Amino acid sequence: MDYLAVFLPLIAFLIAGCFGREIGDKAVQFVTCAGVIVSAICSVFLFFKVGVGQAPYTLTLAEWVHTGGLSVDWALKMDTLTVVMMCVINIVSACVHVYSIGYMAHDKHKSRFMAYLSLFTFAMLMLVTSDNLLQLFFGWEGVGLASYLLIGFWNTKHSANAAAIKAFVVNRVGDFGLALGMMACFVVFGSISFDVIFEAAPDQAGRVLEFFGFEIHALTLICLLLFIGAMGKSAQLGLHTWLPDAMEGPTPVSALIHAATMVTAGVFLVARFSPVFEFAPIALMVVCIVGAVTAFVAATIGMTQFDIKRVIAYSTMSQLGYMFFALGVSAYGAAVFHLMTHAFFKALLFLGAGSVIHAMSDEQDMRNMGGLWRKIPFTYAFMWIGGLALAGIPLFAGYYSKDMILEAAYADNSWFGTMAFWFGIAAAFMTAFYTWRLILMTFHGKSRASKNVQDHVHESPRIMLVPLCVLAIGAIFAGMAFYTPFVSGTHHEEGGAHAEISHEAGTETHASGLLPGSEDFWGDALFILEGNDTVTAAHNVDLWVKLAPLVVGLIGIGLAYLIYMFKEGIAGGFKKLFKPVYLLFLNKWYFDELYNQVFTKNTFRLGNVFWKKGDKAVIDGLGPDGVSKISRRGGSLLSKFQAGLVYQYAFVMMLGVIGIVTWLFIRLKGW
Repeated sequence: MDYLAVFLPLIAFLIAGCFGREIGDKAVQFVTCAGVIVSAICSVFLFFKVGVGQAPYTLTLAEWVHTGGLSVDWALKMDTLTVVMMCVINIVSACVHVYSIGYMAHDKHKSRFMAYLSLFTFAMLMLVTSDNLLQLFFGWEGVGLASYLLIGFWNTKHSANAAAIKAFVVNRVGDFGLALGMMACFVVFGSISFDVIFEAAPDQAGRVLEFFGFEIHALTLICLLLFIGAMGKSAQLGLHTWLPDAMEGPTPVSALIHAATMVTAGVFLVARFSPVFEFAPIALMVVCIVGAVTAFVAATIGMTQFDIKRVIAYSTMSQLGYMFFALGVSAYGAAVFHLMTHAFFKALLFLGAGSVIHAMSDEQDMRNMGGLWRKIPFTYAFMWIGGLALAGIPLFAGYYSKDMILEAAYADNSWFGTMAFWFGIAAAFMTAFYTWRLILMTFHGKSRASKNVQDHVHESPRIMLVPLCVLAIGAIFAGMAFYTPFVSGTHHEEGGAHAEISHEAGTETHASGLLPGSEDFWGDALFILEGNDTVTAAHNVDLWVKLAPLVVGLIGIGLAYLIYMFKEGIAGGFKKLFKPVYLLFLNKWYFDELYNQVFTKNTFRLGNVFWKKGDKAVIDGLGPDGVSKISRRGGSLLSKFQAGLVYQYAFVMMLGVIGIVTWLFIRLKGW
């Protein structure tokens, strides 16, 4: 079961990549879709076996590296965190694979696209099933490679190539931090195996390392370096600029990479290393602050964008900020809970946006849409479901997970937790506003498309709508179904005993149903120090804290209706009245311009110096170019004696004879 869940996407990739031309497009689509669907079914079985059945295990596949003091095996670590991630990855990937059959139907290279999707899925599975940092790094870089191939899939477009390179380069910055974190782990713990690191973490809590001449708390240094890696993959503020540009890839890529898989790798990494982060409170504070600021800034940008996919992309960045500030206040279960629910409703929104783009003949600008709800009613309904979940409306998945994060941040009773709470409340308001701005501009009002586009608007085929149905079920029911096992909470009794507490009115204090309570469910997969259990504390916050996200969400929806349905002139008035702020948000806080001035241009200047002065002038000038230049000059000089004049030839021969006689005379005399 575990082998099938992990390695079927790899087998599908190899078949599609090596024999795609021979077996044809339809066979490739069948093989790749069947492989990931079976993997998804196996992942669900593993979820009940490992998570619900509380039977974690590690499966060693082979010896990998044994040299000096480093010993690493290739193994699959199957615990609750792993199987939850596997379910998210494989289920969403299965939906994307099937959806891609319809979306990429007219593409000439659909076989290559399906192969890349399966490769990406396998790389993510390697990442989340890793038993050690080296295997995690293998999956981490595999995801980076596959995302580069997918973002730049339409390689005849300059913008797609530039976006792929940008994603690859920006992620290398974060990956350098991850690599340093791996090395620091080996220095401190003498191993890069998770079990060894996590077991030894309490004993190393007071250790200090010298880093660039400074004495730094060892675990804090390790956690901050790992977090830099997480910032790159999960597009946190500072290393986020690749995410919106990555929308240049096909829409199924956006759903797979930016909704459920690649961008959640950083969240998974921090959650996996909770036994280390718990002993590094400064690192947790940094994680919380960065996450809170990211959630806020991304939401401000999302309110002003007009590309339908970019609005959803910035929404993803904002929701990832929620997950990170949940991690920063030790609400690991809440972060993973939101990761799971977000995967369903955000993939639903991305694929729904793809359905709109498909209907609108590849138009992505919402200013050229409008009045679509009658022509594509199924897509309209699915976008509503995704929007309600994203805005945190009760009974939909996002309501349960996002509200738990905000309540946990407030319950942390720290200055950065309180800051995260208020930033999260502000982001919740903006999220509801830009979500309904998207829905209203796209589906309501008068059509702003050209007559030619209007005449060809049509609902997507069934092969594209069925995956949306699956994701819609998750967007509606995932929050209700998994609230108890993910975040029901526990309290610590004297002597270290644990018992579950009531978390909502009408909920039993002991989970006696199909799914266990959160402590039994997570087991050793997540570690929380006794004084840091903010998930439990979140159930006891004031009522206004629980109601605040819903209230601001409803206000945001109402404001969007007012501006984009009833008083359309208000939007223009706001733009004029707050023009500097509007331009700041519209231009994405000028991060791209800043990076271009500070890093990109200076890097090119430095590169030109090394190229012209170093490579061409020194290396080539003294090396092959210099030798060839001397040879040419010598040949040119000798060629002057080849003038065709007999007396010149005689003179040269005489010089030669004199030279030979002189050399022989010197040798005989022994000089």
